[in-house]
Amino acid sequence: MSSYQEKIWWKRKEVLGWALYDWANSAFATTVIAGFFPVFFKNYWSDGIDVNLSTARLGFSASAAGLIIAFLSPFLGTLSDLGRSKKKWLFGFTMMGVLATAALFLIPKGEWVLAAICYTFAFSGFSGAILFYNALLPSIATEKERDMVSSLGFSLGYLGGGLLFLFNIIATLQPHIFGLSGPAEAVKYSFLSVAIWWGGFAFFTFLWVPEKPSQEKTLSLFMLIKTAISRLNGTLRKIVEYKNVTLFLIAYWFYIDGVDTVMIMAVDFGMSIGFESTKLITALLITQFVGFPAALVVGKLGENFGAKKTILATIVIYALLCLWGSQMTQVYEFYLIAVAIGLILGGMQALSRSFFSKMIPENHSGEFFGFYNIVGKFAAVVGPGMMALVGLIAKSLLTSGESGISVEEAAKQASRWSMASISLLFFLGGVFLLFVKDNSANLQFNRSKTEA
Repeated sequence: MSSYQEKIWWKRKEVLGWALYDWANSAFATTVIAGFFPVFFKNYWSDGIDVNLSTARLGFSASAAGLIIAFLSPFLGTLSDLGRSKKKWLFGFTMMGVLATAALFLIPKGEWVLAAICYTFAFSGFSGAILFYNALLPSIATEKERDMVSSLGFSLGYLGGGLLFLFNIIATLQPHIFGLSGPAEAVKYSFLSVAIWWGGFAFFTFLWVPEKPSQEKTLSLFMLIKTAISRLNGTLRKIVEYKNVTLFLIAYWFYIDGVDTVMIMAVDFGMSIGFESTKLITALLITQFVGFPAALVVGKLGENFGAKKTILATIVIYALLCLWGSQMTQVYEFYLIAVAIGLILGGMQALSRSFFSKMIPENHSGEFFGFYNIVGKFAAVVGPGMMALVGLIAKSLLTSGESGISVEEAAKQASRWSMASISLLFFLGGVFLLFVKDNSANLQFNRSKTEA
């Protein structure tokens, strides 16, 4: 690791190349996941459909994508470790996400099934690529540097995703400036712009981030798969054996579920309670630009006060924001919540990633981040699906019998119940995180055993 000390971490090309992938793929997270896709899916591809039904379809589509990656992540991570092929897998999943995102441009109005299929593939590419991107962190930064390097990635992600999002919002609000026929065409072109941005900037990651060659490259495909299965079973036993790691993964499962669900469903929720989509999109843009410096600030707090304490603080704030959001009646409240989320979101994600990276052996990072990823993706299965189910059940209860409530008001109240339910996930995540030891000595594996 002496090579790490040749330059200050933020001046090293491999660090910048790694962090630029956050800049690249965050365009998908902002413009597609959090921004235009929920609006377009509800108003264009699901035109004329009941508001709660379209919300359920969106939630179940995200859950399907989460399931795909959840089942594949540990095995793919192990294969990438054996062949030192994290960059190849990163490239493959990136291209799948890029092409599926570009395909959204071609889907006509009312074709919600095609839109859901493309979104599932795009979301799967986005989620799968993150596994290999995260697993490259130990190879470009020391343990001492990882909190800030991880925060740099999220910080650039907020800035890059926010800049393209801003451009796409302007194009949607003023489509004639760009020679477009209207907002609908502008939104479709925004999906195309995300594909170009994501694929284009990811090139620097593939070019600048190094990966050591592996002795296992000479193995046949059959032996590679056989070895991967054997090693995967061994890793699973180690994860269960080490209580501290198991507790962290359970905690992460719950609280990152809340984070992902809020990101995916926030605009849909705002529309369901009567807010204008353009104002909701503006609030998301605010989150992006607040998040740019805030991710670095929270990363520094984690470096000074400890990652665990800082993550716990962000969990508590997030739970309170969900409860506030479920009761809000004015759009300015949505803006205030967006600012608050921007202040904590990037730092929470960055510290979680770096905190986990300090628990695992470097040469097994792919498979361990495979389990980290499976936890996150199974959480993404639970969150949107739970929100959709709570909303449907609540509406059924509110409209049954002689409640005297209108169907429209019942739909709004059901949406509020579904948002409030997300705070439970943050509560459970915080409880489990309390039992995780924040001690570098305790967090380290016995590397000689693990590498055997």
